[in-house]
Amino acid sequence: MDPLAARFIGAGIACIGMGGAGIGVGLIFGNFLQGALRNPAEAPRQFGNLIFGFAVTEALGIFSLLIALLLLFAAPTA
Repeated sequence: MDPLAARFIGAGIACIGMGGAGIGVGLIFGNFLQGALRNPAEAPRQFGNLIFGFAVTEALGIFSLLIALLLLFAAPTA
C-alpha cells in the first residue's frame, strides 16, 4: 500500500472521533434538558456536571482532530 494513501486513510479514521464527540455533546445536553424539565429545582446543581461532561467530550474530539492533522502534516514522507 502506498504510504500516502495509508496516511489519508488513517486521518479519515481518526476523524470518526470528531463525529463521536458531536453525538456525545448532543446526548449530554439532551439528557440534561430532559432532567431539568422533569426536576427544575435540581438543574442548577447539575450544571457543573454538564459543563464538565461537555469539556471532556469536546477534548476527545479535539484530540482526534489533532491525531488526524499529525498524520497528514507532521508524519515524514517515505
